[in-house]
Amino acid sequence: MADSEHPVADKSVRIAWAADAEAIGRVQARAWMRSYAELLPQAVLNQIDASTFGESWRHAVTRPPSARHRVLVALDHGDVSGFAATAPSEDPDAAPDDGEIVAFHVDPDAQRSGHGSRLIAAAADTLRADGFHRAHMWLVVGDDGLRTFLESAGWAPDSAHRTLDLTGDGSATLRQIRLHTDLGT
Repeated sequence: MADSEHPVADKSVRIAWAADAEAIGRVQARAWMRSYAELLPQAVLNQIDASTFGESWRHAVTRPPSARHRVLVALDHGDVSGFAATAPSEDPDAAPDDGEIVAFHVDPDAQRSGHGSRLIAAAADTLRADGFHRAHMWLVVGDDGLRTFLESAGWAPDSAHRTLDLTGDGSATLRQIRLHTDLGT
């Protein structure tokens, strides 16, 4: 049987490869432009660059800080349609068995196709396999679509919140809340 005759899943999730970095950067740029267009100043939006994001993701995939730092990609017929990054939680109140989804984005044109559900399940499975018992994710206040999706998947806000200073001078900030879930390990 020729390789082209082997059945391949149309939609799946796998660990990211270095060759995926450019596509991950494009997904992140498109997702940020759509999700944060009303939340960020235009000057910050103008600095969003898919190539820069892609280079950061290439480094994350090829030189992760630890064996428990991972990048996953959601695929649609082999094309990257979303991604998630998992890691040990670095929050000051985190327990040693707390993991975190540090990035989670689905291409805006690929939403409502099941990629987010597959990706969040795979991220939870990855965190569980890496020995984490609980997961955190920081969410931008105002990203109601993602919050609704996560809450329907069993995530809930806890009392943690923070403000990110994107420019270093206080001119562009994002407020975030933390959601969590029990990984059932």
